[in-house]
Amino acid sequence: MVKKAVLIGINYPGTEEELVGCINDVKRMHKSLVELYGFSEENIVELIDTDESKTQPTGKNIRQAFWDLVGSAQPGDVLFVHYSGHGTRLPPKTGEDDDTGYDECIVPSDINYITDDDIKEIVGHVPKGCSFTFVSDSCHSGGLIDSAKEQIGESFNKKSSKMFKYLFGLFCSKGTTSEAESKEETPIKIDDDENDVNGRNRFLPLQTSIKMLKQATGRDDIKEGNIRTTLFDLFGEDASPKVRKFMKVILSNMQESTGEGLMLRSLAKQAIILLKDKLNDEEYLKPAMETQVKSKKEVYAGAINGGLGSNGILLSGCQTNQVSADVGSKDKAYGAFTNSLQIILAETKGKISYKELVLKSRKYLEKQGYPQRPGLYCSDSYVNAPFIC
Repeated sequence: MVKKAVLIGINYPGTEEELVGCINDVKRMHKSLVELYGFSEENIVELIDTDESKTQPTGKNIRQAFWDLVGSAQPGDVLFVHYSGHGTRLPPKTGEDDDTGYDECIVPSDINYITDDDIKEIVGHVPKGCSFTFVSDSCHSGGLIDSAKEQIGESFNKKSSKMFKYLFGLFCSKGTTSEAESKEETPIKIDDDENDVNGRNRFLPLQTSIKMLKQATGRDDIKEGNIRTTLFDLFGEDASPKVRKFMKVILSNMQESTGEGLMLRSLAKQAIILLKDKLNDEEYLKPAMETQVKSKKEVYAGAINGGLGSNGILLSGCQTNQVSADVGSKDKAYGAFTNSLQIILAETKGKISYKELVLKSRKYLEKQGYPQRPGLYCSDSYVNAPFIC
């Protein structure tokens, strides 16, 4: 049996959405894996954006690290991923029928989104008898592995969504529950035994991420309506598989409608130009949606049917419609969820089940004044199993 880990921390230095606790989360988790769970240093890969000597956490590099982790796994191995950084939600433009109305994503340093479907696909390749634990300290993380069975959480409890949104507003930036509003930091005071600390959230509004894309690329034509075509244009084969699949279906329908045998690359360029001006034109979009969806129904976290099989476990820092807190400043900064895990693991010396860990984290965060509620998404066989053992 081999224990392997990928740890991702993104502080987005120099951007208007800079965070301060994500790299510290990686350092603390690294230490816990070695000291409490016997991981070897050579089997822990770090991707952080504040050290140029480290592999940078771009979309391409994160996906490659995931595939390397899964591709080298053997039955009986223990695989672990920890992500600390921004989370966001993309409004689905592909016609899929889902229960959240969004594609939950993690946000790499180059804003080349990794969606819940991307992560589900990767987890689906984990060998039988090999566990894959994904801890995500980011916003909307309850839906980050599409179709995972909800064991602890309220991601499907739509009746409580209004209350959740109200609670988030107590500490989230203005506009968190409505991406159309402007973003203004509104720190709150969190109960802490040693220090008075201010909190910010790890939510990246779509309009802000578009602004960051514009700054990074020098382009002014990026907008919400063409975000997927823009991502495909910018990142090509390194873009999210879901984005590439969407474009492939659109291109296929365009090719059928024109009857021209153009090369795919040339057609792609034409499609991007056309779609920026005709995003609502049913001649192109509706056939593409219908072709991609067909009989497939996309079901998000909490699904009763389907699921990950027996080897994927998601510990989320919050629910699909919540945000996660980034707390403190400089060397003392941390993610609220990651910090709660570290405290609990230290107290129990790492001997705790998945269920107990998430429930204790919930109680700890509630006591400290955080409205976010961590979740557990996995098959029944892992609920009471020892955490990453």
